[in-house]
Amino acid sequence: MQTVELLCDPPLDRAVRAVWQQLADGGVDSLAHNPHPGHRPHLTLAACARMPAGAADRLDELLADALPLTVRLTGLLSFSARSRRRVLSWSVVPTVELMQLHHRVWEVLEHAEDPDPHYVPGRWSPHLGLTRRLPPDAVTLAHTLLGRHPDLTGTLDTARTFDTDTQHTRPLGPATSRHTRP
Repeated sequence: MQTVELLCDPPLDRAVRAVWQQLADGGVDSLAHNPHPGHRPHLTLAACARMPAGAADRLDELLADALPLTVRLTGLLSFSARSRRRVLSWSVVPTVELMQLHHRVWEVLEHAEDPDPHYVPGRWSPHLGLTRRLPPDAVTLAHTLLGRHPDLTGTLDTARTFDTDTQHTRPLGPATSRHTRP
């Protein structure tokens, strides 16, 4: 699977990681200890088995013009995973700018192989992941730990692709704005 992801600027990255840690400290299997060295808080715009030839270069141009993008995180979303398990995420307000960007990314990926239906226009719910797959009692605990989860405004300032088969990332957008860390 190949993804197109928007990455948080340092202040937003720290804020999301603080929520991951709050959940982990409370005994919830959060994303705080994901072992992949390149794991970061991110907003996935698209996922497919394989991008069409030349898509990464076209995405570079598109994202160079679209970033940075201000977003507001608000409320918690719960997505079904396997069996009765759920994944808890921080909802991203679907602004006109974000939805237009999402649509343009999928125009570039129009001929992508096996697009993930959860990420296509009309089905996508923008979010930043907070937990791994949780049983129902852990979802309840997570809500208790977070209480009234506050809204947060922040910036998505860089982008990348991630290939789940090779575990490699490739920065997208202008070279001058790319973070040097994985």
